[in-house]
Amino acid sequence: MRIDGVWLPIVTPFLEDKVDFEAFRTMIDYYIGKGVSGIIPLGTTGESPTIDETEFEEIIEKTMEYVHGRVPVIVGAGGNNTKKVLEKLKTVEKYKVNGVLSVSPYYSRPDQRGIYEHFLKMSEATDLNIIIYNIPYRTGRNVENETLFKLSELKNIIGVKDASGDIKQSLSLLLNAPYGFSVMTGEDIFFYITLIYGGQGGILASSHIETESFIEIYNRVKNNDHQGAFKIWKRLAGIIPLLFEEPNPAPIKYCLNKMGLIKSQELRLPLVAISEKLQRKLDNYL
Repeated sequence: MRIDGVWLPIVTPFLEDKVDFEAFRTMIDYYIGKGVSGIIPLGTTGESPTIDETEFEEIIEKTMEYVHGRVPVIVGAGGNNTKKVLEKLKTVEKYKVNGVLSVSPYYSRPDQRGIYEHFLKMSEATDLNIIIYNIPYRTGRNVENETLFKLSELKNIIGVKDASGDIKQSLSLLLNAPYGFSVMTGEDIFFYITLIYGGQGGILASSHIETESFIEIYNRVKNNDHQGAFKIWKRLAGIIPLLFEEPNPAPIKYCLNKMGLIKSQELRLPLVAISEKLQRKLDNYL
């Protein structure tokens, strides 16, 4: 499998502290209709740390039912306890998903050897495709490019969601990426430059809001219309900082509620609703 294009790390809508599957289905139909390349439930944008085991499996089941083969599905399945992550993989394997997106172990702050061994055990335990998620400002530990290159040699590790936050590291990764290894940015503001440097696309929380624009930028770059893509990007780049001004996905849920895609902006603690100041900014944009 080769992952490319604009992938949606879909939010989990809640209503009275339960997953609102009616709104979830509405969103899946809406974004597939917009042309996203794939859907990723149960990522951090989906508030995965607050999802219990029963909800975890039900969300996978409903995602597969609602998507109904129209686009690929990759499921968020990571953690800092390797044994428990392997158990999660067994749950995911019950469904015909296209792979897993797995964050590098957080809080424990393993060194590069520990990170490698963690993903090696995952690779050995499943035939599912694996995309590594590198986001050191959340996990406390960077996955260095050399570690990624070594992991790319494993049979089913097919790419990375790169949110290193270090433009030098990201550009070096793009310029030296192994053949067939997908580099997908998870830093939404790096989407355009990732494409220009030969990256395969992005897994973008902000594509909830300006879906068609992100897709058009991707298509224009792939068709060598860089000036046309940049013209759209200059406008689009203004909204991205607003969507991350307060913790994700609170600003996105506010917008989705205003757009009528979800009934409630509800989040699960420790996340809380956005400030009135940010509400005014987003209202002006919308």
